Amino acid sequence: MSKRILVVEDNDLNRKLFCDVLKANGFDAQPCADGGAALDTAREISPDLIIMDIQLAGVSGLDLIEQAKVDTSLAEVPVLAVTAYAGKGDEERIRDAGAAGYLAKPISIMPFMNAVKELIE
Repeated sequence: MSKRILVVEDNDLNRKLFCDVLKANGFDAQPCADGGAALDTAREISPDLIIMDIQLAGVSGLDLIEQAKVDTSLAEVPVLAVTAYAGKGDEERIRDAGAAGYLAKPISIMPFMNAVKELIE
């Protein structure tokens, strides 16, 4: 049974890339373009990992991570945060919100897969 990963990313190209790479590595990748629907989708599919873009249209990925961590059905699901706007103190703030992992965009395939495998296995 392959591990299910929810990919919350509003950029079409990034979402497709993440899902394609995950599928090529044997994971069941579930795309979610709408940050507003991300937590409902997570509750529906019970992912083993959530990959969360921090800069989403209309909602902060940081807020979604914090909400997931206080939701009893999602609290144990690790979150890998990805962001294009990595500034001083961002990683600490994102990890404080509850993210188990952090990657700055642009994402390289090997570090991405290493981070995924570290959090899911």
